[in-house]
Amino acid sequence: MAIKTQSKLPNVGTTIFTVMSQMATEYNAINLSQGFPDFPVSEKLIDLVYQNMQIGHNQYAPMPGLPQLREAIANKIKNTGGVSLNIDTEITVSAGATEAIFSSILATVHQGDEVIVLEPAYDCYIPAIELAGGKVVPVGLNLPDFSPNWQKVKDNITDKTRMIVINFPHNPSGAILTEADITALKEILEENPQLIILSDEVYEHIIFDGKTNLSVLKDEFLASRSIAVSSFGKTFHATGWKIGYMVAPEALMKEIRKVHQYNCFSVHTPSQYAMAEYLQHEQNYLGVSAMYEKKREFFQQAMQDSKFKVIPSYGTYFQVLDFSEVSDMGDMEFAQYLIKEKGVASIPVSAFYSDKQDNKLLRFCFAKGEETLQKAADILCKI
Repeated sequence: MAIKTQSKLPNVGTTIFTVMSQMATEYNAINLSQGFPDFPVSEKLIDLVYQNMQIGHNQYAPMPGLPQLREAIANKIKNTGGVSLNIDTEITVSAGATEAIFSSILATVHQGDEVIVLEPAYDCYIPAIELAGGKVVPVGLNLPDFSPNWQKVKDNITDKTRMIVINFPHNPSGAILTEADITALKEILEENPQLIILSDEVYEHIIFDGKTNLSVLKDEFLASRSIAVSSFGKTFHATGWKIGYMVAPEALMKEIRKVHQYNCFSVHTPSQYAMAEYLQHEQNYLGVSAMYEKKREFFQQAMQDSKFKVIPSYGTYFQVLDFSEVSDMGDMEFAQYLIKEKGVASIPVSAFYSDKQDNKLLRFCFAKGEETLQKAADILCKI
């Protein structure tokens, strides 16, 4: 007799990133879909992890993270224009950004709370909200520039709204916040004292054209009402290490740690020691933008003679292309066609919308070697 189950996430299947990467492997396609680099991690950082294993740093780290790593994180935030933080009560090292987001939502969103999610949005937000018993309220970003429509956000706030989830630099589009956005966000919080912000800032150190990442941690008022999440995996192209951190006011962090300690308890100890030392040198994180900006320029230049329209990307390592002049297919169908018939894998942007809104956009990851990017562009330019 089969076991009967009632799914807590009936609308959730395998993530689009896994689906497209599996198809890329099956059809031997160039994989510009899933957001992982194909170049090596710093040998220095790898050596630091190995050295700490050899020293014997192989047992549990403290639940909030090593003190020296939390201090290095606080110094990094301060050195890049952020607020001063208490390392004992306001910073927690997490098993990647996804765990930080999951623990933060489960700790702060209660049954019946409404959570506004700016879409297109990374796919882990909605399942976490639903598991917490919250109600997702999707609010679309403006097209074609993916800027926030703050009036639309205001129109969707009720007395049940507990949280707004934002993500800048934005996946999938590469959009970033402006000073006007920060002002609007502060006004919303001032008018709604029950609200908190969950700010996914995993691409904080990948930002282009001389622009500045306007983190919620660069404003005292926003920081006092926000949970900020970041990822060493994204910054140091070590996505498989699953190590990140979250920053929040003491009252919120106290609750988040209650979930974190039973969700994963602590994070890989030798990696924490290594990160603490690696962060002492600012260029290790401040130099990342220039490297990715060159890759963005290379890919955009290689796509110049194509029928695809390049949507400006000001951060992340993603490039959205509009294929409306190339095909009448829907984005999922066209993405599958590119893999099966042309040998290039991407992500349909409709996958980032709860209603699967199709604007004929595909996301390509340019965190790859130039040879890989050129091969993909050569194929796309012939379509």
